[in-house]
Amino acid sequence: MSIDRIRQENPLVHCMTNVVVTNFTANGLLALGASPVMAYAKEEVADLARIAGALLLNIGTLSSEQIDNMVVAGQAANQAGVPVVLDPVGAGATTFRTDMSKRLLEQVKISVLRGNAGEIASLMGVEASVKGVDGSMDGDKIEVAKQAAKQFKCICVLTGETDIVTDGTSVHSLHNGHPWLTKVVGTGCLLGAVIGAFVAVRRHDMIHAAADAVAYFGIAGEQAFQQTNEEGIGSFQQAFLNQLFSLTDQQVEQLRRNQA
Repeated sequence: MSIDRIRQENPLVHCMTNVVVTNFTANGLLALGASPVMAYAKEEVADLARIAGALLLNIGTLSSEQIDNMVVAGQAANQAGVPVVLDPVGAGATTFRTDMSKRLLEQVKISVLRGNAGEIASLMGVEASVKGVDGSMDGDKIEVAKQAAKQFKCICVLTGETDIVTDGTSVHSLHNGHPWLTKVVGTGCLLGAVIGAFVAVRRHDMIHAAADAVAYFGIAGEQAFQQTNEEGIGSFQQAFLNQLFSLTDQQVEQLRRNQA
């Protein structure tokens, strides 16, 4: 596991993310033990990407200029050997979102692609339903995730009721999490940043780092629900951050439910 290493090494995660989730993402990374920086200006993104432990590209509130700057940051990260996590928020909902996601995949070497079934399927040209930033698909999600990993030469994290983490050959199916995670704005986007923190300290073993990140995140949601199920979503959000702060590697190993 990687939680202790993150808290010891305090990796810098450069987040180019959307305006809706910036505060929650920063607080979530701090709770984990990572160090967040949110920077978007073309004048500095390359410099920060080079010194980061990981770079997150999240297109939730995208513009053409933002994508240009993401390409600059992503290519700088690639040159420095820094892992890049892409969250193609809403890919498939509009042609613009899909095209910009594909541009990033073409022009930047992505280490981890994280999205829901609809987003990943849309990038693969598979029929899917995407409504706003929520998406779904019929068919074999594991196979779609494996094909995405092979096509884009990365780790694919396909999230849903069962979370799938694959490099195209090995597959981890994880069954932690709670539906209330979908009731708090920004949890999916925060997961991308958390994956960034985990791969930052385990660049040599990114598939297991990504799987550990997903398990840790899901267990934090389960534990937070147990503490606040009679209080409601507001209390759940606070308890979730507390769980990100307090969970240990040992607890995650005991509570994770996965098939490898």
